[in-house]
Amino acid sequence: MDELLASVDALAAEDLSPLFGPALLERLRPLLVLANRIDAEIARTVAECDGVGAAEHDGLKTMGSWLRGHGHLSDSEAARVVRAARALTHLPAMAAAFAAGEVTAEQAAVLGTIAEPRMLALAADQGVDVAAFDELLTGVARQRPYADTTRVVRHYADRLDADGPEPDPTEGRRLSITRHADGSVSGRFDLDAVGGERFTTAVEAITQAGRCAADQRTRTQQQADALVQLSDTALATGALPVLRGHKPQVIVTIGIADLTDAATGPGAGRLASGAEISATAARRLACDAAVTRVVLHPDGRPLDHGRDVRLFPAHVRRAAEVRDGGCVFAGCGAPTWWCDVHHLIAWIDGGPTDLDNAALLCERHHTKVHHGFRVQRDTDGRWHTWRPDGTPIRTGPIGAGPSSTGPGSTPPPLTTAA
Repeated sequence: MDELLASVDALAAEDLSPLFGPALLERLRPLLVLANRIDAEIARTVAECDGVGAAEHDGLKTMGSWLRGHGHLSDSEAARVVRAARALTHLPAMAAAFAAGEVTAEQAAVLGTIAEPRMLALAADQGVDVAAFDELLTGVARQRPYADTTRVVRHYADRLDADGPEPDPTEGRRLSITRHADGSVSGRFDLDAVGGERFTTAVEAITQAGRCAADQRTRTQQQADALVQLSDTALATGALPVLRGHKPQVIVTIGIADLTDAATGPGAGRLASGAEISATAARRLACDAAVTRVVLHPDGRPLDHGRDVRLFPAHVRRAAEVRDGGCVFAGCGAPTWWCDVHHLIAWIDGGPTDLDNAALLCERHHTKVHHGFRVQRDTDGRWHTWRPDGTPIRTGPIGAGPSSTGPGSTPPPLTTAA
Protein backbone atom coordinates (compact mmCIF):
# COMPACT_ATOMS: atom_id res chain seq x y z
CA MET A 1 0.00 0.00 0.00
CA ASP A 2 2.90 2.36 0.77
CA GLU A 3 4.36 1.69 -2.69
CA LEU A 4 1.01 2.44 -4.31
CA LEU A 5 0.67 5.72 -2.42
CA ALA A 6 4.24 6.64 -3.35
CA SER A 7 3.45 6.01 -7.02
CA VAL A 8 0.38 8.23 -6.82
CA ASP A 9 2.48 10.93 -5.16
CA ALA A 10 4.93 10.69 -8.05
CA LEU A 11 2.10 11.09 -10.56
CA ALA A 12 0.72 14.09 -8.68
CA ALA A 13 4.16 15.74 -8.79
CA GLU A 14 4.37 15.63 -12.59
CA ASP A 15 4.08 18.96 -14.39
CA LEU A 16 1.25 18.73 -16.94
CA SER A 17 1.61 22.22 -18.39
CA PRO A 18 4.07 21.18 -21.18
CA LEU A 19 1.63 18.53 -22.45
CA PHE A 20 -0.95 19.28 -25.12
CA GLY A 21 -4.20 17.52 -26.15
CA PRO A 22 -3.11 14.11 -27.49
CA ALA A 23 -0.42 13.67 -24.86
CA LEU A 24 -2.86 14.52 -22.07
CA LEU A 25 -5.40 12.03 -23.38
CA GLU A 26 -2.76 9.31 -23.57
CA ARG A 27 -1.91 10.04 -19.95
CA LEU A 28 -5.59 9.92 -18.99
CA ARG A 29 -6.43 6.52 -20.49
CA PRO A 30 -4.26 4.38 -18.18
CA LEU A 31 -5.37 6.49 -15.22
CA LEU A 32 -8.98 5.52 -15.93
CA VAL A 33 -7.98 1.85 -16.05
CA LEU A 34 -6.11 2.32 -12.78
CA ALA A 35 -9.17 3.96 -11.21
CA ASN A 36 -11.30 0.97 -12.25
CA ARG A 37 -8.78 -1.45 -10.77
CA ILE A 38 -8.67 0.51 -7.51
CA ASP A 39 -12.48 0.44 -7.39
CA ALA A 40 -12.34 -3.32 -7.96
CA GLU A 41 -9.98 -3.72 -5.01
CA ILE A 42 -12.28 -1.60 -2.87
CA ALA A 43 -15.21 -3.84 -3.83
CA ARG A 44 -13.19 -6.99 -3.13
CA THR A 45 -12.20 -5.68 0.29
CA VAL A 46 -15.76 -4.60 1.07
CA ALA A 47 -16.95 -8.10 0.14
CA GLU A 48 -14.55 -9.63 2.68
CA CYS A 49 -15.56 -7.06 5.30
CA ASP A 50 -19.20 -7.84 4.62
CA GLY A 51 -18.58 -11.56 5.02
CA VAL A 52 -16.88 -11.32 8.41
CA GLY A 53 -18.96 -8.46 9.84
CA ALA A 54 -15.99 -6.09 10.03
CA ALA A 55 -18.23 -3.05 10.47
CA GLU A 56 -19.09 -4.27 13.98
CA HIS A 57 -15.50 -3.45 14.98
CA ASP A 58 -16.40 0.23 14.64
CA GLY A 59 -19.80 -0.19 16.22
CA LEU A 60 -21.76 -0.27 12.96
CA LYS A 61 -24.08 -2.93 11.61
CA THR A 62 -23.45 -2.89 7.86
CA MET A 63 -20.69 -1.98 5.44
CA GLY A 64 -23.08 0.48 3.82
CA SER A 65 -23.28 2.48 7.04
CA TRP A 66 -19.50 2.18 7.49
CA LEU A 67 -18.87 3.55 3.99
CA ARG A 68 -21.22 6.45 4.65
CA GLY A 69 -19.78 7.32 8.04
CA HIS A 70 -16.08 6.48 7.63
CA GLY A 71 -15.69 6.75 3.86
CA HIS A 72 -17.95 9.83 3.57
CA LEU A 73 -19.83 8.24 0.66
CA SER A 74 -23.39 9.23 -0.20
CA ASP A 75 -26.20 6.76 0.40
CA SER A 76 -26.42 5.87 -3.29
CA GLU A 77 -22.65 5.51 -3.73
CA ALA A 78 -22.29 3.30 -0.65
CA ALA A 79 -25.13 1.08 -1.89
CA ARG A 80 -23.45 0.85 -5.30
CA VAL A 81 -20.14 -0.30 -3.79
CA VAL A 82 -21.84 -2.93 -1.61
CA ARG A 83 -23.89 -4.20 -4.56
CA ALA A 84 -20.79 -4.64 -6.71
CA ALA A 85 -18.93 -6.29 -3.84
CA ARG A 86 -21.64 -8.87 -3.20
CA ALA A 87 -21.84 -9.76 -6.89
CA LEU A 88 -18.15 -10.66 -7.24
CA THR A 89 -18.51 -14.28 -6.10
CA HIS A 90 -21.58 -14.94 -8.31
CA LEU A 91 -20.26 -13.26 -11.47
CA PRO A 92 -16.67 -14.36 -12.08
CA ALA A 93 -16.49 -12.91 -15.59
CA MET A 94 -17.56 -9.49 -14.32
CA ALA A 95 -15.15 -9.79 -11.37
CA ALA A 96 -12.24 -10.56 -13.70
CA ALA A 97 -13.06 -7.68 -16.08
CA PHE A 98 -13.47 -5.34 -13.11
CA ALA A 99 -10.13 -6.38 -11.63
CA ALA A 100 -8.47 -5.83 -15.01
CA GLY A 101 -9.90 -2.31 -15.21
CA GLU A 102 -12.02 -3.13 -18.26
CA VAL A 103 -15.34 -2.14 -16.71
CA THR A 104 -16.14 0.75 -14.42
CA ALA A 105 -17.45 0.58 -10.87
CA GLU A 106 -20.84 1.85 -12.06
CA GLN A 107 -21.04 -0.88 -14.69
CA ALA A 108 -20.03 -3.49 -12.12
CA ALA A 109 -22.83 -2.34 -9.81
CA VAL A 110 -25.39 -2.54 -12.62
CA LEU A 111 -24.21 -6.03 -13.57
CA GLY A 112 -24.38 -6.92 -9.89
CA THR A 113 -28.16 -6.59 -9.90
CA ILE A 114 -28.45 -9.94 -11.73
CA ALA A 115 -26.71 -11.59 -8.77
CA GLU A 116 -29.14 -10.31 -6.15
CA PRO A 117 -30.89 -13.16 -4.24
CA ARG A 118 -34.28 -12.66 -5.87
CA MET A 119 -32.78 -12.64 -9.39
CA LEU A 120 -30.67 -15.72 -8.69
CA ALA A 121 -33.76 -17.53 -7.39
CA LEU A 122 -35.73 -16.65 -10.53
CA ALA A 123 -32.85 -17.86 -12.72
CA ALA A 124 -32.64 -21.15 -10.80
CA ASP A 125 -36.40 -21.74 -11.09
CA GLN A 126 -36.28 -21.24 -14.86
CA GLY A 127 -33.06 -23.15 -15.46
CA VAL A 128 -31.21 -20.05 -16.67
CA ASP A 129 -27.42 -20.37 -16.87
CA VAL A 130 -26.30 -17.28 -14.95
CA ALA A 131 -22.65 -17.92 -15.88
CA ALA A 132 -23.47 -17.66 -19.57
CA PHE A 133 -25.27 -14.36 -19.08
CA ASP A 134 -22.40 -13.18 -16.88
CA GLU A 135 -20.05 -13.66 -19.86
CA LEU A 136 -22.48 -12.11 -22.32
CA LEU A 137 -23.38 -9.02 -20.30
CA THR A 138 -19.80 -8.42 -19.20
CA GLY A 139 -18.79 -8.48 -22.86
CA VAL A 140 -21.26 -5.68 -23.55
CA ALA A 141 -19.91 -3.70 -20.58
CA ARG A 142 -16.35 -4.06 -21.85
CA GLN A 143 -17.13 -2.54 -25.23
CA ARG A 144 -20.17 -0.31 -24.77
CA PRO A 145 -21.02 2.81 -22.73
CA TYR A 146 -22.70 2.72 -19.33
CA ALA A 147 -26.16 3.39 -20.80
CA ASP A 148 -25.93 0.27 -22.98
CA THR A 149 -24.89 -1.83 -19.99
CA THR A 150 -27.95 -0.61 -18.11
CA ARG A 151 -30.18 -1.37 -21.09
CA VAL A 152 -29.06 -4.98 -21.57
CA VAL A 153 -29.24 -5.73 -17.85
CA ARG A 154 -32.76 -4.31 -17.75
CA HIS A 155 -33.68 -6.46 -20.77
CA TYR A 156 -32.34 -9.56 -19.00
CA ALA A 157 -34.27 -8.75 -15.81
CA ASP A 158 -37.51 -8.10 -17.70
CA ARG A 159 -37.29 -11.40 -19.55
CA LEU A 160 -36.43 -13.28 -16.39
CA ASP A 161 -39.43 -11.86 -14.56
CA ALA A 162 -41.83 -11.34 -17.48
CA ASP A 163 -44.85 -12.59 -15.51
CA GLY A 164 -43.88 -11.05 -12.20
CA PRO A 165 -45.81 -8.33 -10.36
CA GLU A 166 -45.50 -4.76 -11.58
CA PRO A 167 -42.74 -3.23 -9.44
CA ASP A 168 -43.57 -0.36 -7.10
CA PRO A 169 -41.98 2.68 -8.80
CA THR A 170 -41.32 4.35 -5.46
CA GLU A 171 -39.00 1.56 -4.31
CA GLY A 172 -36.26 2.53 -6.73
CA ARG A 173 -36.51 6.29 -6.32
CA ARG A 174 -33.67 8.02 -4.50
CA LEU A 175 -32.82 11.66 -3.86
CA SER A 176 -29.78 12.72 -1.86
CA ILE A 177 -29.18 16.41 -1.17
CA THR A 178 -25.90 17.71 0.26
CA ARG A 179 -25.57 21.23 1.64
CA HIS A 180 -22.00 22.57 1.55
CA ALA A 181 -20.27 24.95 3.93
CA ASP A 182 -20.96 27.98 1.71
CA GLY A 183 -24.69 27.20 1.57
CA SER A 184 -24.65 25.82 -1.96
CA VAL A 185 -26.42 22.54 -2.62
CA SER A 186 -25.56 19.54 -4.76
CA GLY A 187 -27.30 16.23 -5.10
CA ARG A 188 -28.01 13.05 -6.97
CA PHE A 189 -31.25 11.31 -7.80
CA ASP A 190 -32.55 8.09 -9.33
CA LEU A 191 -36.08 7.90 -10.77
CA ASP A 192 -38.09 5.19 -12.43
CA ALA A 193 -38.99 5.63 -16.11
CA VAL A 194 -42.39 7.25 -15.50
CA GLY A 195 -41.24 9.47 -12.66
CA GLY A 196 -38.20 10.47 -14.67
CA GLU A 197 -40.37 11.34 -17.66
CA ARG A 198 -42.55 13.59 -15.53
CA PHE A 199 -39.55 15.35 -14.06
CA THR A 200 -37.70 15.86 -17.35
CA THR A 201 -40.89 17.03 -19.07
CA ALA A 202 -41.46 19.70 -16.42
CA VAL A 203 -37.84 20.87 -16.50
CA GLU A 204 -37.70 20.84 -20.30
CA ALA A 205 -40.90 22.89 -20.56
CA ILE A 206 -39.37 25.64 -18.42
CA THR A 207 -35.99 25.32 -20.15
CA GLN A 208 -37.49 25.85 -23.60
CA ALA A 209 -39.83 28.63 -22.50
CA GLY A 210 -36.93 30.44 -20.82
CA ARG A 211 -34.67 30.55 -23.88
CA CYS A 212 -34.09 33.96 -25.39
CA ALA A 213 -31.87 35.59 -27.99
CA ALA A 214 -28.13 35.57 -27.30
CA ASP A 215 -28.56 33.19 -24.36
CA GLN A 216 -25.03 32.04 -23.57
CA ARG A 217 -25.89 29.62 -20.77
CA THR A 218 -24.85 26.02 -21.21
CA ARG A 219 -27.47 23.28 -21.38
CA THR A 220 -26.72 22.26 -17.78
CA GLN A 221 -27.05 25.87 -16.60
CA GLN A 222 -30.39 26.22 -18.38
CA GLN A 223 -31.71 23.06 -16.73
CA ALA A 224 -30.47 24.15 -13.30
CA ASP A 225 -32.21 27.51 -13.70
CA ALA A 226 -35.35 25.64 -14.77
CA LEU A 227 -35.24 23.48 -11.64
CA VAL A 228 -34.98 26.58 -9.43
CA GLN A 229 -37.86 28.17 -11.35
CA LEU A 230 -39.93 25.00 -10.93
CA SER A 231 -39.38 25.22 -7.15
CA ASP A 232 -40.10 28.94 -7.09
CA THR A 233 -43.34 28.46 -9.00
CA ALA A 234 -44.46 25.71 -6.61
CA LEU A 235 -43.73 27.94 -3.60
CA ALA A 236 -45.52 30.89 -5.18
CA THR A 237 -48.75 28.94 -5.77
CA GLY A 238 -49.25 28.41 -2.05
CA ALA A 239 -50.44 24.87 -2.76
CA LEU A 240 -47.56 23.04 -1.05
CA PRO A 241 -48.27 21.19 2.23
CA VAL A 242 -48.27 23.37 5.36
CA LEU A 243 -45.25 22.90 7.63
CA ARG A 244 -45.83 23.45 11.36
CA GLY A 245 -48.76 25.76 10.72
CA HIS A 246 -47.01 27.88 8.10
CA LYS A 247 -46.77 27.75 4.34
CA PRO A 248 -43.28 26.80 3.09
CA GLN A 249 -41.24 29.96 2.59
CA VAL A 250 -37.68 31.14 2.12
CA ILE A 251 -36.66 33.15 5.20
CA VAL A 252 -33.72 35.58 5.27
CA THR A 253 -32.48 37.33 8.43
CA ILE A 254 -30.49 40.53 7.91
CA GLY A 255 -29.75 43.64 9.95
CA ILE A 256 -31.56 46.79 8.86
CA ALA A 257 -28.25 48.65 8.46
CA ASP A 258 -26.93 45.97 6.11
CA LEU A 259 -30.20 45.90 4.16
CA THR A 260 -30.07 49.67 3.57
CA ASP A 261 -26.33 49.97 2.84
CA ALA A 262 -25.63 49.20 -0.81
CA ALA A 263 -21.93 48.86 0.00
CA THR A 264 -22.47 45.94 2.38
CA GLY A 265 -20.65 42.87 1.12
CA PRO A 266 -21.09 39.10 1.47
CA GLY A 267 -22.19 37.27 4.57
CA ALA A 268 -24.69 39.93 5.66
CA GLY A 269 -27.83 37.78 5.48
CA ARG A 270 -28.60 34.34 6.85
CA LEU A 271 -31.03 31.76 5.46
CA ALA A 272 -33.10 29.48 7.67
CA SER A 273 -30.64 26.66 6.95
CA GLY A 274 -27.81 28.76 8.40
CA ALA A 275 -26.21 29.52 5.03
CA GLU A 276 -24.92 33.06 4.60
CA ILE A 277 -25.83 35.24 1.61
CA SER A 278 -24.76 38.68 0.53
CA ALA A 279 -26.72 41.85 1.23
CA THR A 280 -27.27 42.17 -2.53
CA ALA A 281 -28.98 38.78 -2.65
CA ALA A 282 -31.09 39.69 0.38
CA ARG A 283 -32.19 42.96 -1.23
CA ARG A 284 -33.13 41.09 -4.40
CA LEU A 285 -35.29 38.65 -2.42
CA ALA A 286 -36.85 41.58 -0.53
CA CYS A 287 -38.18 43.04 -3.79
CA ASP A 288 -41.17 40.72 -3.82
CA ALA A 289 -41.48 39.47 -0.26
CA ALA A 290 -42.92 40.13 3.16
CA VAL A 291 -40.61 42.04 5.51
CA THR A 292 -40.97 41.52 9.25
CA ARG A 293 -39.32 43.89 11.72
CA VAL A 294 -37.82 42.19 14.80
CA VAL A 295 -36.04 44.38 17.40
CA LEU A 296 -33.37 42.53 19.36
CA HIS A 297 -31.76 43.24 22.73
CA PRO A 298 -27.92 43.35 22.63
CA ASP A 299 -27.91 39.87 24.16
CA GLY A 300 -30.03 38.57 21.25
CA ARG A 301 -33.46 38.47 22.96
CA PRO A 302 -36.34 39.65 20.76
CA LEU A 303 -37.86 42.83 22.24
CA ASP A 304 -40.45 43.64 19.60
CA HIS A 305 -41.91 41.59 16.77
CA GLY A 306 -43.47 43.92 14.22
CA ARG A 307 -46.14 43.06 11.70
CA ASP A 308 -45.32 41.96 8.17
CA VAL A 309 -45.09 44.68 5.54
CA ARG A 310 -46.10 43.41 2.11
CA LEU A 311 -44.01 45.31 -0.39
CA PHE A 312 -46.22 44.81 -3.43
CA PRO A 313 -49.88 44.06 -2.66
CA ALA A 314 -51.77 41.63 -4.83
CA HIS A 315 -53.64 44.29 -6.83
CA VAL A 316 -50.37 46.03 -7.82
CA ARG A 317 -48.86 42.73 -8.91
CA ARG A 318 -51.93 41.90 -11.00
CA ALA A 319 -51.73 45.33 -12.64
CA ALA A 320 -48.02 44.79 -13.41
CA GLU A 321 -48.80 41.39 -14.90
CA VAL A 322 -51.45 42.89 -17.18
CA ARG A 323 -49.20 45.78 -18.19
CA ASP A 324 -45.91 43.92 -18.68
CA GLY A 325 -47.13 40.46 -19.76
CA GLY A 326 -43.93 38.79 -18.50
CA CYS A 327 -40.29 39.58 -17.82
CA VAL A 328 -39.43 43.03 -19.19
CA PHE A 329 -35.69 42.34 -19.64
CA ALA A 330 -34.75 42.71 -23.30
CA GLY A 331 -35.10 39.45 -25.22
CA CYS A 332 -36.67 37.46 -22.37
CA GLY A 333 -40.01 35.71 -22.78
CA ALA A 334 -40.51 34.37 -19.25
CA PRO A 335 -44.22 34.35 -18.32
CA THR A 336 -45.70 36.39 -15.50
CA TRP A 337 -45.89 33.50 -13.03
CA TRP A 338 -42.11 33.12 -13.15
CA CYS A 339 -41.53 36.75 -12.24
CA ASP A 340 -40.82 38.79 -9.13
CA VAL A 341 -42.05 42.38 -8.84
CA HIS A 342 -38.92 44.54 -8.79
CA HIS A 343 -38.66 48.06 -7.32
CA LEU A 344 -37.06 50.33 -9.92
CA ILE A 345 -36.11 52.64 -7.06
CA ALA A 346 -35.33 50.60 -3.97
CA TRP A 347 -38.08 50.39 -1.37
CA ILE A 348 -35.46 50.70 1.35
CA ASP A 349 -34.35 53.97 -0.33
CA GLY A 350 -37.85 55.40 -0.35
CA GLY A 351 -39.05 53.97 -3.63
CA PRO A 352 -42.87 53.82 -3.69
CA THR A 353 -44.71 50.53 -3.79
CA ASP A 354 -46.85 51.36 -6.77
CA LEU A 355 -47.25 50.40 -10.40
CA ASP A 356 -45.02 53.17 -11.74
CA ASN A 357 -42.11 51.88 -9.67
CA ALA A 358 -42.72 48.19 -10.50
CA ALA A 359 -41.20 45.92 -13.13
CA LEU A 360 -41.72 42.20 -13.68
CA LEU A 361 -38.42 40.31 -13.85
CA CYS A 362 -37.73 36.57 -13.91
CA GLU A 363 -35.34 35.21 -11.31
CA ARG A 364 -32.35 35.18 -13.66
CA HIS A 365 -32.82 38.73 -14.91
CA HIS A 366 -33.83 40.01 -11.49
CA THR A 367 -30.38 38.89 -10.39
CA LYS A 368 -28.82 40.64 -13.39
CA VAL A 369 -30.51 43.92 -12.48
CA HIS A 370 -29.13 43.65 -8.96
CA HIS A 371 -25.67 43.27 -10.45
CA GLY A 372 -25.49 46.36 -12.62
CA PHE A 373 -27.99 45.90 -15.46
CA ARG A 374 -30.85 48.43 -15.62
CA VAL A 375 -34.39 48.43 -16.95
CA GLN A 376 -36.60 51.46 -17.51
CA ARG A 377 -40.01 52.15 -19.04
CA ASP A 378 -40.38 55.18 -21.33
CA THR A 379 -43.40 57.40 -21.77
CA ASP A 380 -44.57 55.27 -24.71
CA GLY A 381 -44.79 52.22 -22.49
CA ARG A 382 -41.75 50.45 -23.96
CA TRP A 383 -39.18 48.82 -21.70
CA HIS A 384 -35.47 49.31 -22.36
CA THR A 385 -32.49 47.45 -20.90
CA TRP A 386 -28.92 48.69 -20.38
CA ARG A 387 -25.77 46.77 -19.57
CA PRO A 388 -23.60 47.75 -16.58
CA ASP A 389 -21.33 49.74 -18.93
CA GLY A 390 -24.29 51.85 -20.08
CA THR A 391 -24.71 50.30 -23.54
CA PRO A 392 -28.25 49.36 -24.57
CA ILE A 393 -29.25 45.77 -25.26
CA ARG A 394 -30.81 45.67 -28.72
CA THR A 395 -33.01 42.87 -29.98
CA GLY A 396 -33.92 41.79 -33.50
CA PRO A 397 -31.79 41.59 -36.66
CA ILE A 398 -29.05 44.18 -36.98
CA GLY A 399 -30.13 47.02 -39.21
CA ALA A 400 -33.79 46.00 -39.15
CA GLY A 401 -34.92 49.39 -37.91
CA PRO A 402 -34.93 51.29 -34.65
CA SER A 403 -33.79 49.27 -31.65
CA SER A 404 -35.85 48.74 -28.57
CA THR A 405 -33.89 51.52 -26.91
CA GLY A 406 -34.37 53.95 -29.77
CA PRO A 407 -31.74 55.74 -31.83
CA GLY A 408 -29.27 57.77 -29.86
CA SER A 409 -30.73 56.68 -26.53
CA THR A 410 -28.77 57.16 -23.36
CA PRO A 411 -28.90 55.07 -20.21
CA PRO A 412 -31.11 56.23 -17.36
CA PRO A 413 -29.62 57.72 -14.20
CA LEU A 414 -28.14 55.11 -11.92
CA THR A 415 -30.54 54.14 -9.13
CA THR A 416 -30.04 51.72 -6.29
CA ALA A 417 -32.06 48.57 -7.02
CA ALA A 418 -33.47 46.42 -4.27
